[in-house]
Amino acid sequence: MSTRYSSSSSSSSSGGIGFVGLLTIVFITLKLLNVINWSWWWVVSPIWITASLVMITVVLGFIGYLIYRALGRNK
Repeated sequence: MSTRYSSSSSSSSSGGIGFVGLLTIVFITLKLLNVINWSWWWVVSPIWITASLVMITVVLGFIGYLIYRALGRNK
C-alpha cells in the first residue's frame, strides 16, 4: 500500500527543540562540566520561567473572558 502526498497539502509541524529547550540543555551541560556554579533552580530556570509566563497568560486570558462575559450580560 502506497501513500501519496500532494504538493498542495499544507501540513505544518514545528519540530525541534526550540530556544528554551536548547538554553536549558546548554545550562545543564555547563553545570555538569563545572563551568558554572549556579544553583539547579537557575540551571532549569528557562523551563520554569516559560511555564510561569504561560500560566500567567492563561489565567489573565480566563479572567478577561469572565469579565467580557459579565459585561455582555449586563447590556
